[in-house]
Amino acid sequence: MSKYRAPIATGVAALLIAACSGGGSGDSILQSGNEATTTVPTATTAAPVVDEATGETVAPESSVAAPTTLAPTTTTTPLADLPPCPVDALDGADGADGPVEVLMWHGLNGATEDGINFLADRYNDSQDRVRIKLENQGSYGSTIDKYVQSSQGSRPDLVMFPEYVVQQTIDSDSVIPIEACVEAAGFDLSSFQPSTLTTYSTAGIQWAMPFNVSNPVLYYNRSMFVQAGLDPDDPPRSLQELREYSQTIVDSGVAAYGVSLDSGTDSGGGWFIEQWFANGGELYADNGNGRIAPATKVLYDGPSGVSLLTFVQDMVNDGLAFYVGGNSGGQDNFLKLADAAEPAAMTIGTSAALGTVIDAVDGGLVPGITGDDLGIGPLPGPSGVPTALVGGAALYIVADHGDETAAAAWDFITFLVSPESQSEWAVQTGYVPVRTDALDVEPVASTYVDDPRFRVAYDQLIASPDEPALQGPILGPQRDVRVVTARAVAEILDGGDVQPALSNAASQSNALITEYNARN
Repeated sequence: MSKYRAPIATGVAALLIAACSGGGSGDSILQSGNEATTTVPTATTAAPVVDEATGETVAPESSVAAPTTLAPTTTTTPLADLPPCPVDALDGADGADGPVEVLMWHGLNGATEDGINFLADRYNDSQDRVRIKLENQGSYGSTIDKYVQSSQGSRPDLVMFPEYVVQQTIDSDSVIPIEACVEAAGFDLSSFQPSTLTTYSTAGIQWAMPFNVSNPVLYYNRSMFVQAGLDPDDPPRSLQELREYSQTIVDSGVAAYGVSLDSGTDSGGGWFIEQWFANGGELYADNGNGRIAPATKVLYDGPSGVSLLTFVQDMVNDGLAFYVGGNSGGQDNFLKLADAAEPAAMTIGTSAALGTVIDAVDGGLVPGITGDDLGIGPLPGPSGVPTALVGGAALYIVADHGDETAAAAWDFITFLVSPESQSEWAVQTGYVPVRTDALDVEPVASTYVDDPRFRVAYDQLIASPDEPALQGPILGPQRDVRVVTARAVAEILDGGDVQPALSNAASQSNALITEYNARN
């Protein structure tokens, strides 16, 4: 473990970061319909949708048919038509007026905020031409809102945005495409994980530089696995195995529940749904997830979505999973593992919380349990083969803030994505290095060997094939679509009918997409 990893203030407070958001059976809940427990409705059985504006009942659009394959209409944008990146402007700074100051907004907390502060301090100490000033806006959402509500001149010079606002950021016409900096500087991207770049690329342009990459992983109590007769080194890899393990745990009396689940927008109600669709090889939205042409509708209300959410609902109804609610603070699913009366043995959370959660457990959050008792496994998915969409966030340079400022922001970005910085960052936080050569640099080189828990998220990301479903959706109103989807998941896990909940959510999501496309 790196000597720079900052200790937590308190176990419970540190868990707030969790909102940041052997083999498996191979049975796919999405593709097979989970025939043992679920009857999959056909397209004609979809429930009617109530139009909230008119009060009229209308038939929902079916998402059952395979999405139409269109010729690409998301065309390449000429880089020359976009704001340039004057990477050499910093070379002309004479320093007479002091270093160039770069203001950066982010929404990191807990160990991740400690990590970005550490890297900024290290950068500032390493040279005298640039000074980085960090401002924590509290969360990704707060950062986005403040940015949208600010004038261009009031915005920061550098901003960290999550993966679900790529299209919204592009359409704001407020940033310098990172590809312009890469080309101007001759910056080598060959060692970067391709999927981290693809996530922030569309219309033939690399818009942002991936920095803090995460994906969901399974957190579990190794001691409970042993007591229940399960192999603590072989966690469940498929959703079906997640149910089977939960059944074994509950039947043994070791824990009241197998797994705790939530319906958070950036977790079980939104982000995980996208992850599960991708793992099952299913598109979340039409037109190649919006990557070959702008998406016009979501696809999660068809048989695949109904099967998936019915499966999860059945686990709750059968007493194998505990639903903690919307989990707005990002800690309730973890705290259920520490429930002295009725604990759960497993939960799903972002890999970015790993460093914080280990510190919290070592700090006595769960009596009698240390960080060594915390197991980490891949996200159990429909296919049983670990894969992951890129989560986390990337760095955007804000346009029209002066050539020297843009060049200074680019210089800091190159520092943050260097192998040395990515190695340190991964160990401090649990984020995944964006480049392969970071694994040859300390401290991550030793950590990935000595504590393989930190490597789980990395391994499932690099194991993901280059397929359309695993490139993830890119929707203009993706943030709002997640909110709508999370409400439907909450309704379902509270006992609501699956098909009507998903149909209504899809109808609302499609209206958001239509409205956004019309504006842009």
